[in-house]
Amino acid sequence: MSARQASPIAFFFPSMRGGGAERVMVNLADGMLARGMAVDFVLAAAEGPLLSAIPSQARVTVLGSRRVLPCVIPLARYLRRERPRVLVSSMSHANIVALWARALSRAPVPVIVTVHNTLSVTTRKASGGWVWPHLIRAFYPRAEGIVAVSKDAADDLARTARIPRHRIDVIYNPVITSDLRQRAAQAPDHPWFAPGEPPVVLGVGRLTRQKDFPNLIRAFAELRKRRPARLVILGEGDERPALAALIAELGLESDAALLGFQDNATAFMAHSSVFVLSSAWEGLPTVLIEAMAAGARVVSTDCPSGPREILQDGRLGALVPVGDHAALARAIGDALEQPNGSVPPEALVAFTREAALEHYLRLIEGT
Repeated sequence: MSARQASPIAFFFPSMRGGGAERVMVNLADGMLARGMAVDFVLAAAEGPLLSAIPSQARVTVLGSRRVLPCVIPLARYLRRERPRVLVSSMSHANIVALWARALSRAPVPVIVTVHNTLSVTTRKASGGWVWPHLIRAFYPRAEGIVAVSKDAADDLARTARIPRHRIDVIYNPVITSDLRQRAAQAPDHPWFAPGEPPVVLGVGRLTRQKDFPNLIRAFAELRKRRPARLVILGEGDERPALAALIAELGLESDAALLGFQDNATAFMAHSSVFVLSSAWEGLPTVLIEAMAAGARVVSTDCPSGPREILQDGRLGALVPVGDHAALARAIGDALEQPNGSVPPEALVAFTREAALEHYLRLIEGT
């Protein structure tokens, strides 16, 4: 093995606060470590519930800032000192900082930036979001690799930031791992999942505007008028107080629960009656793939981007318009009437860890 090959593959994150991008890279790191590669996690701040998910064999470097922009200089120092084989970053602000730090360090370290959301939507929703397409247009072309997690997200990135489409690789998230079935077999620690209880409708994700859980709660209120059911939402975020208030306003306190972040969300998915993705926008929703792999019936909004690709234009699960709680309620009710049925394994092969790992390693070799 050459010195270059022995150098670590470094992943740069603001924190490990529990988003899909962090889970994706933890899965990739596990696969790389299993092949004998060295892996570094470089964090702006050592925060978040997924800190414990970082593999014990990986080295962790904390740059000591709760904000990403001040990490430019300490990240440049890390690159000069450690000379990793490649630096893989996730999320727009971290991607820009990674490219600035590499330029400042003058270290010959390739950078791969990854895009986990739909840029045109995130920039429209964010305060000061208008600046991001300009920064991305200026700096992403300096990366040795640009990765989007779905075809629609790649097309949107090319269109919004005016980056040549051929510069962008599409690599689906490595969601399905060898231990998923084992995690799915565990019983959720909640009495609503016991045999004989009413069916449970499940949502999973950060409690943010993007996930549009108010839409799911309103849809559940419509569903409950017609049949007994319960709603469980897993995740934490700034929207928790507003969601709790909406549940109370609609009189759902006895049948809807916000259970916070759960280490094994897969077990809840496997034992739910229907998994629902209610998002207003995504990049490639890993929870939807995970729920399908766990054997759950699924319903999703037809949001940009990812659900239509994952569900094969609705053949593997219902797609409903974004923000339409009445349509979502009807689709959930229809799903509850369907027999349980697993998705054909071949429909999920592209989302396995091995498929993503092979693609990432080819891209790394190419740098």
